[in-house]
Amino acid sequence: MSSAALAGRSRPSAFTIGEVLGVLRAEFPDVTISKIRFLEEQGLVEPDRTPSGYRKFSAEHVERLRHVLTLQRDHFLPLRVIREQLDAGAPGVAPPPGPGPFVRVLEAAEQAGGRGAPDAPSLADAAGADLVLVEELVRHGLVRPAADGWFGPDDVEIVRAAAALSAHGLEPRHLRSFRQAADKEADLVEQVVAPLRRAGRPGAAGEVADTAREVAATCLRLHAALVAGSLGRR
Repeated sequence: MSSAALAGRSRPSAFTIGEVLGVLRAEFPDVTISKIRFLEEQGLVEPDRTPSGYRKFSAEHVERLRHVLTLQRDHFLPLRVIREQLDAGAPGVAPPPGPGPFVRVLEAAEQAGGRGAPDAPSLADAAGADLVLVEELVRHGLVRPAADGWFGPDDVEIVRAAAALSAHGLEPRHLRSFRQAADKEADLVEQVVAPLRRAGRPGAAGEVADTAREVAATCLRLHAALVAGSLGRR
């Protein structure tokens, strides 16, 4: 789907706060879900809400957030000033009209958000990888089909990453520690969100999802920093 097609929709595409976070971090590594929530509280962006409380961001919301973060980083403007300028539509300050470069990344995420692949050969085709590699990844537990045999969109990314690592001599059997670490991190995230899930408050489902994404993203940052630190000491 092209940016022009996205802009021409009568109802813009909706993206979760986690998807927005993943896109914004390409340019703003320090942005967090808490930061996006804070910008919402300060009136800089007003995402829609689903009946269950999930935030849903349009392409225009993402471009507005990108613009606000740029003004903060490059021009050191207080949020109050940024909000006043945006509300007034001051020249050179208003966000660019229509979808910008970040939306193209969101479009790709949206297109990848389907059911994935129905079997191992289809997964290999989707990832552009060899079927033998996919079968080895399944055997070592790195990709796991659901009860109906389908592989998810995340499995496509796992296969692509494994294929890239295989070019450096790392085989699926070398990557099993990644699965073990991922499962342990997922358990930690569940420990954090379990009390929220049990509370059963109105809108709790959206809060659980947002918190899970934020904690998971922070775990990834910690993992990356630990690996970088270990490499730096060698």
